[in-house]
Amino acid sequence: MAHPTTAGPAWHDPAPLDPRSAPLPRYGTGSLADLLPSLASGMGVPGLASGLELAPADRVCVFLIDGLGWELLRAHPAEAPFLHSLMAGSMNGSGLPLTAGFPSTTATSLASVGTGLPPGAHGLPGYTVADPATGQLMNQLRWRPWTDPHAWQPYPTVFQLADAAGVHTCQVSAPDFQHTPLTKIALSGGTFHGRLSGEDRMDLAADRLGAADRSLVYTYYSDVDGKGHRFGVDSDEWRGQLMYVDRLAQRLAEQLPPRSALYVTADHGMIDIPFDPESRIDFDEDWELRAGVALLGGEARARHVYAVPGAAADVLAVWREVLGEQMWVAGRDEAIEAGWFGRPGDGVDDRVHGRIGDVVAAARDDIAIVATETEPNESMMVGLHGSMTPVEQLVPLLEVRS
Repeated sequence: MAHPTTAGPAWHDPAPLDPRSAPLPRYGTGSLADLLPSLASGMGVPGLASGLELAPADRVCVFLIDGLGWELLRAHPAEAPFLHSLMAGSMNGSGLPLTAGFPSTTATSLASVGTGLPPGAHGLPGYTVADPATGQLMNQLRWRPWTDPHAWQPYPTVFQLADAAGVHTCQVSAPDFQHTPLTKIALSGGTFHGRLSGEDRMDLAADRLGAADRSLVYTYYSDVDGKGHRFGVDSDEWRGQLMYVDRLAQRLAEQLPPRSALYVTADHGMIDIPFDPESRIDFDEDWELRAGVALLGGEARARHVYAVPGAAADVLAVWREVLGEQMWVAGRDEAIEAGWFGRPGDGVDDRVHGRIGDVVAAARDDIAIVATETEPNESMMVGLHGSMTPVEQLVPLLEVRS
């Protein structure tokens, strides 16, 4: 197929986007990975360090709303009056958002929240990534195909460290999440309480928060993200979920026991991508992008591309030529050194290096690299996320204290 980035006069040869120009996550000072270490260290849990300074509290609840990005919340004050009223005090009164890591996707973000580590350390650097031991794509949200969770992510969670330090620790979420591998390696520690309704989760979270002098409680709601994927963030269905979760957050805030702090955050934002060939480039129908590619991982806005042996340089050159005006396209080591998966210069764990694509592509413009044959369900999603644009990467850190 013809690509809009390559069409035009022969003399037109614009430079591709520099991977170092991507708006990096604020690892170490203001990312999701810095949240729990800051909160837990403020409760006296040893061995945790964070450049994010938050006022300590004896009892802390983190309410994570899947898919509620900062830019989306800012654009919908009428649907979320309670949450919107807290934005000016976000992140210690600065009025600023946190950043997710890269990619801005659920498995990566929840692992960063729970472990306090960037993706290059915890090792969940995407929605699907290659397992170097098998050569297969590993879906890190659904954990398919099966692999040993604690070999994949060996670090303790902040919840486990807090529990070992005598902090009353628990998670309140949907019952289906209790035994998932992602929960085990990212969010376990203390006691898991499964509740179906959002109201029951808020009530129980408040109850457990007051169960001890020092408490760390995590609760979660997923349907804002679900409606965004299915119907888009410009839909009545999505706005209805935003209205509902606003009421949930207020319900929880009104029940906080004394000496408590509630933090409302998210794992990523979302953007609607039009269903047209210029906006959604179909990898499965594009011979140019497929050439030399063994596996296509990641997701539509943040791709890991794994080359057949010896073809990595050629694949990088083609992807950069075809997509470089609309996406930040980097080789593996280039993306690592630029700070996509952790602070620049920190590198990544050895076990994680081969999970990252030979080529990594992150969308700047309103485009998506879909795969209609191999990823039919994902290709039909209206709302997408994964890249480092503000609407995807920026997330709130809203605070209520009692």
